[in-house]
Amino acid sequence: MAKHFNPREAARGLLQSNLPSRPLFLPIVFSLGARIENISLRNFLTNPTKISNALRQIRTHLRSDGVTCYFDPYLEAEALGGVLDWASDARRPALRWPQPSHDGELPEGLCAPEETPKRGRIPIAVEVIRRLKPLVRDDFLLMAGVTGPLTLAAQLAQFDLSKSRPSHSPPSSALDLAAEATPAVTRPLVEAGAHVIFIREELLPSSADAVVDWAARLATTINIVRFYEALPVLLLNPQQSAAAVESILRAPLDAVVCVPLNSNPAGTGSDSRAAAHGISLPASAFESDESNSAQLAASLRQTIADRRPVVVTTSTDLSPTADLKHLNAIAEEVNC
Repeated sequence: MAKHFNPREAARGLLQSNLPSRPLFLPIVFSLGARIENISLRNFLTNPTKISNALRQIRTHLRSDGVTCYFDPYLEAEALGGVLDWASDARRPALRWPQPSHDGELPEGLCAPEETPKRGRIPIAVEVIRRLKPLVRDDFLLMAGVTGPLTLAAQLAQFDLSKSRPSHSPPSSALDLAAEATPAVTRPLVEAGAHVIFIREELLPSSADAVVDWAARLATTINIVRFYEALPVLLLNPQQSAAAVESILRAPLDAVVCVPLNSNPAGTGSDSRAAAHGISLPASAFESDESNSAQLAASLRQTIADRRPVVVTTSTDLSPTADLKHLNAIAEEVNC
């Protein structure tokens, strides 16, 4: 780490729109802990002791400014009543609703949003943060991920997000429920001591009016995070168009918006809203069989100089087969 750089102080400063001396390097490294503990991903996600032990080891070997205490795309959906189907204990599951709707509306049998903090794996995520909090000084941040309201609404409406962009938006009933569930899940995470909350959005609003509506639904979550002096970071799908990303950068969001490294939308230059944007690196670049880390580092070096991001992260959680050596090579570029 750069001499005298204080990640906690830098994160607090960003809440006041103060630029840090260098970007915060906050890669999302969570599932890799299953390999470190030599257990299946399925068992890892439900074992706070294994998770905590793995994260302590990752902290020792990874030169980053934060530790990912929990990150899972189905955390909220499972707590609301969804079921995870595991084709293999080692591979990521698929989401299924026990009582699906056949008319595009909400599945039946969902729990109330205020009940979600006590359901599913959310208590496990909270427990991991509580266990790691005593280890924190000011030299690293505790991080966790939640699902944004548009993406959670798409899950509730049973959209297949692995395919092409849906032709229509989720129904209002799903959007309303998601807008209540996301902050309900977020609050216990920041109460437990999380310093950074990644808000993951795989979908983006399709029009200017939709952006306004989406930003209003997201505001409660962002305000909760900031109330606890934590940093909200909006993580966008790298497949989104530059025009869609630009519309988000123009929205009145009190959060750091991370855009893909290979995207250069208007609004991310050094003369613009520098305190409001970051960069996400492709998670696939850190697989053990990848050999383009030098090229990625060179590209990142130039991008940092040109766009002055305040956060450098990854587009999603790295896979259990990721190589930390590649991440540490990137850390050298960020920390110089």
